[in-house]
Amino acid sequence: MTKKNLKTLVSASPKARKFARELGVDISKVIGSERDGRVIEDDIKLFVSKNSDQNKRIDDQIEKKNKLEYSHSEFGDVEVKDIPRVKKLSAKYLINSWSQIPHVTNHDEADITALEEFRNSLSDLYTNEKIRITPLAFIIKALSVSLKRYPSFNSSIDEIDRGKMTFKKYFHIGIAVDTPHGLMVPKLRNVDDKNINVIANELKKTSDDCRNLKIDKKELFGGSMTITSLGGIGGSFFTPIINYPEVAILGIGKSEKKQVYLNGKFVLRTMLPLSLSYDHRIIDGAEAARFNNDLKKNLGSNFAYNLSL
Repeated sequence: MTKKNLKTLVSASPKARKFARELGVDISKVIGSERDGRVIEDDIKLFVSKNSDQNKRIDDQIEKKNKLEYSHSEFGDVEVKDIPRVKKLSAKYLINSWSQIPHVTNHDEADITALEEFRNSLSDLYTNEKIRITPLAFIIKALSVSLKRYPSFNSSIDEIDRGKMTFKKYFHIGIAVDTPHGLMVPKLRNVDDKNINVIANELKKTSDDCRNLKIDKKELFGGSMTITSLGGIGGSFFTPIINYPEVAILGIGKSEKKQVYLNGKFVLRTMLPLSLSYDHRIIDGAEAARFNNDLKKNLGSNFAYNLSL
């Protein structure tokens, strides 16, 4: 009998199995104290306690192996600082995501010439003052439209039964916010039911709340898909890490004007770099390419106007 089959025969509640996974414990090695050897959380705690000395020896070996042969200070002056708390908290999620999810990234460019022309033409009907709405608000709305057409991107692998998927009927888009404390990813809720102006206002408020550490912890969870944008800083394509337990993330680079061959001639167009990372267990390359094509269509032509309604 294989080790995998042995694990499936262990009698334990879903809660106990999840507890074991969180501690990195192989539940098949835990002796259950309940009837018919059923494993409960106390059994897992006892197992961890008994193996703590062994774990310490392993940790010491790993630390010794990873120890630098020469310290940094031997080569010049250095300064040691604590890692910011937000970065410490996010580190475990990033490590888990990168180690557990097989990442693949699809790179493409969207023609946002019409979108930019429309966005820059917005003005108040009464005062004629220019209305400033960030391109990200349009991208958020466009992404929600594509998620409706490609529901696999708005799903998660079931934590208990890895053979099942959870399809989300809501559209909560995560936004990676760069703060002095580290990167935070709050969610904008139900963006499919909101117009561009409402999304833009919520985006600004939520970003400010993150920077001032006023964001509620729950608002960092329960997302459909995440957008991370480097447009305000610079750069084009990159490989964003999926925000577990989501199955995809959209990276946005800095838009730039390029000569594009269109309708038999070269014309100057505004192009937006797209970097779509996806979980290859759920999404294949063909579906990712179709998703990107749909998103490009949403961001192009006269669709920008329709998105604002």
